[in-house]
Amino acid sequence: MNELRVSVEQLNTVLADSKFLRPYDFTVQSCAAGQCVVLLPFKSELERPGGIVSGMSLMGGADVAMWLAIMTLRGLDEHWVTSDMKTAFLRSAREEGVICTAKVLKLGKKTAYGTVECANGQAQLLTHHVLSFTRVEMSV
Repeated sequence: MNELRVSVEQLNTVLADSKFLRPYDFTVQSCAAGQCVVLLPFKSELERPGGIVSGMSLMGGADVAMWLAIMTLRGLDEHWVTSDMKTAFLRSAREEGVICTAKVLKLGKKTAYGTVECANGQAQLLTHHVLSFTRVEMSV
């Protein structure tokens, strides 16, 4: 059985300490072993014309949610990077926050595979993502 290795607070600290993510203001809403729910709040700086949440923001939310979902199983010490991402845009979000829910489907020693669904506040599915991650060794 998979054991939860991090808390919501720890994951939110990872987000706060990751300078490259600061413009998005992501927040972890909840987590369980192999799962993570991330809020991408609406920010006018990240919208396309007409108040549409940009595709790169939705893909970023999915990517971050899966990255953190892997941490729920492996902890904070390993380093994982996206190796593949397939995205289906199903509906646009307009001037609203988005909830990205990640589920790890398979986790090995060096690779991870899972899905993320992004939905609006009315639980309407906006995007579906299939992601693969690879564990990397960091040189010091």
